Amino acid sequence: MAIPPKSVGAVIPTEDGLASRFWIKFRRESVLSLYSPFVVCLASGSLEIDTFRHCIAQDVHFLKAFAQAYELAEDCADDDDAKLAISKLRKGVLEALKLHNSFVQEWGLDFVKECPVNSATLKYTEFVLATASGKVEGLKAPGKLDTPFEKTKIAAYTLGAMTPCMRLYAFLGKELEAVLDPNEHDHPYKKWIGNYSSEGFQATTLQTEDLLDKLSVSLTGEELNIIEKLYHQAMKLEIEFFYAQTLTQPTVIPLTKEHDPARNRLMIFSDFDLTCTVVDSSAILAEIAIVTAPKSDQNQPEGQITRMSSSELRNTWGELSQQYTEEYEQCIESMLPSDKEEFNYETLHTALEKLSDFEKRANSRVIESGVLKGLNFEDIKRAGERLILQDGCTNFLQKIVKDENLNANVHLLSYCWCGDLIRAAFSSETESLFVSKSNQFVDLKQGV
Repeated sequence: MAIPPKSVGAVIPTEDGLASRFWIKFRRESVLSLYSPFVVCLASGSLEIDTFRHCIAQDVHFLKAFAQAYELAEDCADDDDAKLAISKLRKGVLEALKLHNSFVQEWGLDFVKECPVNSATLKYTEFVLATASGKVEGLKAPGKLDTPFEKTKIAAYTLGAMTPCMRLYAFLGKELEAVLDPNEHDHPYKKWIGNYSSEGFQATTLQTEDLLDKLSVSLTGEELNIIEKLYHQAMKLEIEFFYAQTLTQPTVIPLTKEHDPARNRLMIFSDFDLTCTVVDSSAILAEIAIVTAPKSDQNQPEGQITRMSSSELRNTWGELSQQYTEEYEQCIESMLPSDKEEFNYETLHTALEKLSDFEKRANSRVIESGVLKGLNFEDIKRAGERLILQDGCTNFLQKIVKDENLNANVHLLSYCWCGDLIRAAFSSETESLFVSKSNQFVDLKQGV
């Protein structure tokens, strides 16, 4: 990332701007970056210097890619003001490359030139340059753009792929600055934090967002959707970059108070779907219901529960899934405050009640639809056994329950399905560990 130029400007994006709307919509990703092991260790000042050096060494690759992307975007812009704005941003990056040398020397990064680009950096830089070259889904092939207006879209798409990186670093700079002790002068990474919290970098970020807004004014709804996808992809690649940093030091997010295992039992709660699992368990369960359903309404054995045909089940499940996704997004959007607020228990309690009510309604629709009607324990067990768990999930949970000095209980929470499915997802050895050491898996909301 760039070293901020010495300029001053506003730091708060407009509420109705495209960039601001995307930033608010994908706020979850910004929180993931803030609590990544790398950022937590950096904020505390405990980050090992070699880890920091390797991360900073990647800046050169980012800066070169950004400079090239700006050059391609400037060539595509057909408005003099837009060209000038892009040119200024590019010059800022080139100036940052010069300043980066002195920054590197200060941190003893003599190995930067020999330090190869890592896979996470490569993914982001290739993504930015591909976008700036017109390799965007939904856009005509590079070299076959019919009109200057078609080329102008590429400039907007390029800014859509670059803006999240700038805003994310500006966000981290301000968030980390807020937790630093102003009287602490020996924090090893205070200057790094100061770079991204400075008025100069905040202003440059806002200029980038303003340019994205201006370039997007004449685009259609479909084209704006493309920018949103690019923005979201860029955010995910940035998060991947932070989590790809190699840390050899143990990293634990600080608890509110020191844990005394002799006096206190630690309650560890984890979401099951998409935290422990790679895919949503409900989709697997529905697929088994569809596969085991009769091909038609006819010739179903007497004495058995009448079930919908597989085609009817698939259509019904598709409608339920779409309705769930739409209402979930509306629910989350209604819960999030429009402005940054201090933590408030009552507000959190109200928000969780809203989420609980939404889940109860969604579960009731599944039950009333009958899509899972006729499934038995073996079906549920088979669904659990087919679930793929995240790398390291089982080992992580085993370490907790085996550590007698920790004195901890583990509870996995599932928003809709039963404990039998969760138990089936783990090996018999792991399951017995949880049953004996942690009572049993707990499902707060059973929908079957």
